[in-house]
Amino acid sequence: MVRVLVADDEPLITAGIRTVLESAGDIEVVATAPDGSSAVAEAVRHRPDVVLLDITMPVLDGLAALGELRRQVPSARAVMLTSFGTEPNVLRALRDGAAGFVLKHCAPDELIRAVRAAHDGDAYLSPQVTRLVLGMVTPAAGRRQEAATRLAVLSSREAEIADLVAEGLSNAEIGRRVHMSEPTIKTYVSRVLTKLTCANRVEVALLVRDAR
Repeated sequence: MVRVLVADDEPLITAGIRTVLESAGDIEVVATAPDGSSAVAEAVRHRPDVVLLDITMPVLDGLAALGELRRQVPSARAVMLTSFGTEPNVLRALRDGAAGFVLKHCAPDELIRAVRAAHDGDAYLSPQVTRLVLGMVTPAAGRRQEAATRLAVLSSREAEIADLVAEGLSNAEIGRRVHMSEPTIKTYVSRVLTKLTCANRVEVALLVRDAR
């Protein structure tokens, strides 16, 4: 079972997320929290595998809670909940180590995929969200050169995989694109993460975007 904590200050959204996740059969919501401070406390208490964090919460917002979670419960993978387009700090959340983010209005199966991906050490970023996120980034010249230098350590095949990760494709989708098995793609992605010293696929996507 994937153990999940849901942090959102809107009770109806929290209840809806719980219903969707627990309908999957392999996901259990072990705790909920109405604000970021409570989310950190509940995470310390329950040690969930995945924490769904609303970016805008009272007492301690999702960004601050993310930082505390990484310090106090580093094993928990954080996925940000957002009404996309309203939070200018979504990029900061991704750069600060969030495993990805999902729209509050996403389809139930997308929310389930995001949680499973985070649990498996991946990050869920749909192609639509990838385009929106990367479209917000205007690489500075200094960052572009730094990103290009980091990406230069990749082989041509690894660079191709990194580019496809940056499109928001899953391992299965990448495998179909390059005619390789999903386990092989997973190995390549792990190699890319290690060589680039990235914590997750989102950081890879942002690095590729910075280099363009």
